[in-house]
Amino acid sequence: MEIINWCSIVESLLFAAGDEGLTLKQISQVLEIDDIFAEDIIKRLMEECNQNPNRGIMVVELAGTYQLATKKENSPYLKKLVESPQTTTLSQAALETLAIIAYKQPITRAEIEEIRGVKTERPLQTLVGKALIKEVGRAEGTGRAILYGTTKEFLDYFGLKSLEELPPLPEKSDEGIQVEADLYFGTFQETIDV
Repeated sequence: MEIINWCSIVESLLFAAGDEGLTLKQISQVLEIDDIFAEDIIKRLMEECNQNPNRGIMVVELAGTYQLATKKENSPYLKKLVESPQTTTLSQAALETLAIIAYKQPITRAEIEEIRGVKTERPLQTLVGKALIKEVGRAEGTGRAILYGTTKEFLDYFGLKSLEELPPLPEKSDEGIQVEADLYFGTFQETIDV
């Protein structure tokens, strides 16, 4: 008979759910067990994580949902990680998005997506999280889309005194939007490689 490690499964589910968390009902439905058994599993997982000093995460209940959270005693290290954009590299998608914003700001997400030809929600979240871009206003018209621009941290990160130090873009060819995105990224990549 197969032994099922319910705590391990619930931990994986909570990780996958992220900030949204999961309700007791959702957990019991996914595992196809009753609510009482699901609650027992969550309590065991909470004990395993919350009581063990060697674990960096704990299970918390907020507004009827369970989610994984980092332990408070580790917060000084997490703060250093979040506040130091130099400690992590940016993905190509984030770099391309950042290059477009740097050269075309203020710019909306829809305009960035038109240039890149793909969705940019995640790269924008990453860049905002690293304080390299910020909301600089709202566009006129229907929906009043957020306008993005670079921050002082952007200048510091790339060793620039001002946006005028960005290299000029080469002349745009008639081959289309993808060429435009490549131009932004290529020119921007040269700047950070120096």
